[in-house]
Amino acid sequence: MANKNKITRIITRSLLLMALVAIFYFFSSDTNFSENKKVFYIKTNSSFPEVINNLVAEGIVKNPAVFQWVSKIAGYEKKIRPGKYLIEKGSSIYSIVKKLRRGNQTAINLVINKLRTKEDFAKKIGDNFECDSANFMAILSNNDSLKKYQLDSNTVISAVIPNTYQFLWNTSASGILKKLHDQQEIFWNDERRQKSKALHLSPIEAYTLASIVEEETNQEADKGKIASVYLNRLKIGMNLAADPTIKFAMRDFSLKRIYFKHLHYPSPYNTYLNVGLPPGPICTPSTKTIDAILNSPSTSYLFFVAKPDLKGFSNFSTTYKEHMRFAKEYQLALDSFMNLKQTPQ
Repeated sequence: MANKNKITRIITRSLLLMALVAIFYFFSSDTNFSENKKVFYIKTNSSFPEVINNLVAEGIVKNPAVFQWVSKIAGYEKKIRPGKYLIEKGSSIYSIVKKLRRGNQTAINLVINKLRTKEDFAKKIGDNFECDSANFMAILSNNDSLKKYQLDSNTVISAVIPNTYQFLWNTSASGILKKLHDQQEIFWNDERRQKSKALHLSPIEAYTLASIVEEETNQEADKGKIASVYLNRLKIGMNLAADPTIKFAMRDFSLKRIYFKHLHYPSPYNTYLNVGLPPGPICTPSTKTIDAILNSPSTSYLFFVAKPDLKGFSNFSTTYKEHMRFAKEYQLALDSFMNLKQTPQ
């Protein structure tokens, strides 16, 4: 009887020790990196062995056998969820497994300011999400896939209203575009749509005009007046003759000055050659610029040119004669500035 009690006590102590060891491994720190936090990515269709190998390779888990044991108990082996996960230094195996099993991803803040081309847009998505830029570019260039949004490969950039958006890292390319389009629909509320209609522009056309104004100036005070120039030209069938459309057509945004030789560059975006708005936006204009177009003043201006003080503001005129006087003043000031800049100090 005494031997039986002794065996029972040994077994009980062994079980208790095993339980304590299990608790220790469950809840004690198992991270193997020095940073305060580390980002861990799980790609779509990753296998459980791949997840473990990557956790070890990136120094996130130092006891893979225990991680596998805990994962099996928690049922994580068959519930691999792709995504971007933030692992804090000192996390236990249990907390890591729980986070991965539940798919508690860290959201990505996608900050969109000014983008000029679809390629820029695709690169930004490829740099921030699991889907690569080539896949996203394919969607942006596919008129069939864009038809449901009433967009095409030229106008698709109008679905992007510069802002900060939250996504999950493994959001699909189509999912990203859909959310941006949904937010664009919210932006174009009844009030903005009515203002656009009053200017005889669709929301996409207003966005396209705003993209030209965005590239023309950084001065908020001038944006509405510049818009009025272009609106007046549209009314009378006059070419917009907007220099930024030349840069976009040529895909050369380093051009500081547009010369006569550039004006004949063959492209539907060249507003010196083609009457009306280009087939789509030439950048993603800020919401302030879009609203400046929608609230532009009624003027008789048909021309504008930078002021000779070179501070970024413009002189506006109704007649070509007056415009040429302002243009000459600006040209002389610019030439003087360039000569001064090239003179050795």
